[in-house]
Amino acid sequence: MNRLKVANRELFFKLAVVALLMFGFGYALVPLYRAVCEALGINVLSLSERREQAKNTQVDEGRWITVEFDANARGPWDFKPEISQMKVHPGQMATVMYTFRNRQDRVMAAQAIPSYAPKQAASHFNKVECFCFNEYTLQPGESKEWPVVFVVDPKLPKDVHTITLSYTFFEVPGKKLASL
Repeated sequence: MNRLKVANRELFFKLAVVALLMFGFGYALVPLYRAVCEALGINVLSLSERREQAKNTQVDEGRWITVEFDANARGPWDFKPEISQMKVHPGQMATVMYTFRNRQDRVMAAQAIPSYAPKQAASHFNKVECFCFNEYTLQPGESKEWPVVFVVDPKLPKDVHTITLSYTFFEVPGKKLASL
């Protein structure tokens, strides 16, 4: 019986040492993984830091562009930007929200068409995300809020200091939608 207690005690200590070694290995795994990834050039853990650096190196902080936001609705609905203007550095990613409300008592399909002023700014105004990319169906009284995520290209001519982004929201003709 005494021999069994000694054997159990030895086994317990061996298992405790194995558990401590496993904990130590797990704890050291993150710095080890980081070191291996850096050595191989696949530094996945700091990928977001690289994106941030790449984004920031393209921003022209010596210059401001005023972007004015305009909204026109061709029909009985409300459509407007949350702000009328914003100052951005060329290369800086920015977001503005637009709200839309269907005031009709029927379902409608609509889409927004953008326009730019001055005309030369159109090729330098890059939309990453925009509600104008899609057609939307809205129920009677339904409200939606949509983002426009954009970047003004640093190659925008130096004499352009203001860009007006204007959207016109049109009802899509020929859509047969059921009223509720």
